[in-house]
Amino acid sequence: MIIRESGEMYLETILRLEKKGQVRSIDIVNATGYSKPTISEQMKKFRENGFIHMDERNFITLTDKGREIAEKIYERHLVLTDLFIDLGVDPETAEEDACRIEHYISDATFDKLTERYRERKKKMNS
Repeated sequence: MIIRESGEMYLETILRLEKKGQVRSIDIVNATGYSKPTISEQMKKFRENGFIHMDERNFITLTDKGREIAEKIYERHLVLTDLFIDLGVDPETAEEDACRIEHYISDATFDKLTERYRERKKKMNS
């Protein structure tokens, strides 16, 4: 299964919700604003492809495979948001732009951007 932007976003949402406690489909509906049927269909695909596990009480947890993708996207989100805010972008816009870019930026570009950004922050904090 190829994970597209929406799939990455769902996995990232599950990761964020897991940090607050147990996750059900309705929590994802509330967090994303998508309909329950849309989320249910996506969760079914994720189960079938090994990205999530759903227990007998319908609590959702990420598998190692799903967690790897979610953590990668979430790291991109955090780094890009922080970078944009440091550049002077207001936090709300920085968050929105990071959410869009995190799905499309290549690994190579993100790695270089992160490396330079962390070097710059380290120099500024020295």
